[in-house]
Amino acid sequence: MLDQTVDLLIFGAHPDDAEIGMAGTIAKHTLAGFRVAICDLTRAEMSSNGDVETRRREAEEAGRILGLAQRSNLGMPDRGLYMSKDAVDAITEEIRRLKPRIVFAPYWQDRHPDHIACSHLVQEAVFNAKLRRYLPDTEAAAVQQLYFYFINDLYECDVMVDVTNTYASKTASLQAYASQFTPVSGGNGFVATPLNQDYLERVEARDRLLGQKRLVPYAEGFVSKLPLLVDLF
Repeated sequence: MLDQTVDLLIFGAHPDDAEIGMAGTIAKHTLAGFRVAICDLTRAEMSSNGDVETRRREAEEAGRILGLAQRSNLGMPDRGLYMSKDAVDAITEEIRRLKPRIVFAPYWQDRHPDHIACSHLVQEAVFNAKLRRYLPDTEAAAVQQLYFYFINDLYECDVMVDVTNTYASKTASLQAYASQFTPVSGGNGFVATPLNQDYLERVEARDRLLGQKRLVPYAEGFVSKLPLLVDLF
């Protein structure tokens, strides 16, 4: 059987969430030989532009650009993410299937309710995944670290990753989602949303602003609820 385990597992409510928040970090790790996977909770069927099949193709192309080892979709209802045992169990089983060392989830504050719900669901699943008597038909898996990434908003972060050398890959992965980020123009069939009104320019400005804190061109930030453990400074 092929080894399906990964080093990093990123959860997003929709295809493109992980890319917005941390595509540079993903590309940096895959280039370094790490196995990275994304799990999208929904198929984004409520999107104002595009459709499920378009979003699937775009996510596949973005994953190819970033060098993902795997990309999965749990098929939960878009705008129907709520705390439930079924939802937590599905995420728990995905963690146990891939046995990641590190898990990433959206930050728990965001303008989109699905991003907030995804954050809480993943936190519950990470905790449950290590309990050997929880869903005993699958093998328990203990995640070493859970980090949170930013999507629409930026808050104080605990960790920054210099993504200057992989920022072109981040840009390319986001441009793969043409149905979401193509500006509205006469006759192109798109309706105006926050995502197609200079959204990518704002993401780049955010990553530049964060990089300025440590005098690097681009950075992505992360939050941890646990103190980061080091041996020496």
